[in-house]
Amino acid sequence: MPTALDDLFIKTKKENRAALIGYLPAGFPTQKESIEIIKSMIDGGVDAIEIGYPYSDPVMDGPVIQAASEQAISNGVGVDEVFDLLKISVAYGAPSVVMSYWSPIEKYGVAKFAEAILSAKGSGVITPDLTVEESETWRAESDKNLLNRIYVVAPSTTSERLAKVTSECSGFIYAASLMGVTGTRDAVSANASSLVSRIRSTSNTPVAVGLGVSTKEQAKVVASYADGVIVGSAFIKIIQEHGAGRSGLKKVKKLAQSLSEGVRDGR
Repeated sequence: MPTALDDLFIKTKKENRAALIGYLPAGFPTQKESIEIIKSMIDGGVDAIEIGYPYSDPVMDGPVIQAASEQAISNGVGVDEVFDLLKISVAYGAPSVVMSYWSPIEKYGVAKFAEAILSAKGSGVITPDLTVEESETWRAESDKNLLNRIYVVAPSTTSERLAKVTSECSGFIYAASLMGVTGTRDAVSANASSLVSRIRSTSNTPVAVGLGVSTKEQAKVVASYADGVIVGSAFIKIIQEHGAGRSGLKKVKKLAQSLSEGVRDGR
C-alpha cells in the first residue's frame, strides 16, 4: 500500500516538477513554536516535512542544525514531542517523515517506534547512520508497518554499494552532497547532479537532494535534475536570527514560497 509520500512523488511527477521538502527538529525553539514554524512552511508551499529527532551526537549535521537540536534537547524535548509534531504535520496536510539517528530508535524499541510512526500517520523514517547490513530488525518492522525506509547515500558511495543501498529505499533516496561556501554552487551542483545520475542508473525510486539549498535559484538548479529538494538550515537560520514570532514566521513562509517557485521553475 503506498504511503502519502509515495503519492506525493506520483503527483509531482505528473506536474513535471520536484517536491519541496522542509526539515525542522522537533521542539525547536520550543514545541509550541515548532508547530507554528511547520504550519508556515506548509502554508508557503513546502510539500513534505522531515521532523528531526534532536540528538546529542549528530555526526552528520552542520552547525546550524546542531545548535537547533541542542536548544530542543535543553528544553527537554524527546520522543513524545517528535511523535506529536509528526501527527500535527500530517494533519496540516503534508506527507511527513521522521529523521533520526539509530541510537534513539533502538533505545525506544524498534517495533514500538515503527508502530508509533504508523499510528501518527507518518510515511516513514530517514536513518542517516544506519547501514543496510545492520537493518534486519528495522527492515522487518518497517515492512510490517508499511513505512518508507529512507537511507542516505553520498558522492563517495561506490557503485556496488549504491545499488545495494538504493534497492532497500522506498519513498525516496536521500542524496547527500555538501554545499560549499557561497559562489561554489556550480561545482557542488555538478557533484550532486552526477550522484543523482548514478542513483538513477540503479533505481527508479525518486531521489531527493539535501544540499544546503537556501535560495530560489539554488532550488531551481537542484530541481532541474532531482525529484526532491530538501531544505533545513535555511529555515532554521531564519528562526535563530529573527525568532519564532510573527516576523520570523512571515519570513519562513516567504522563503517557502520562493523555494516553491524555484522547484516549479526547474524544468
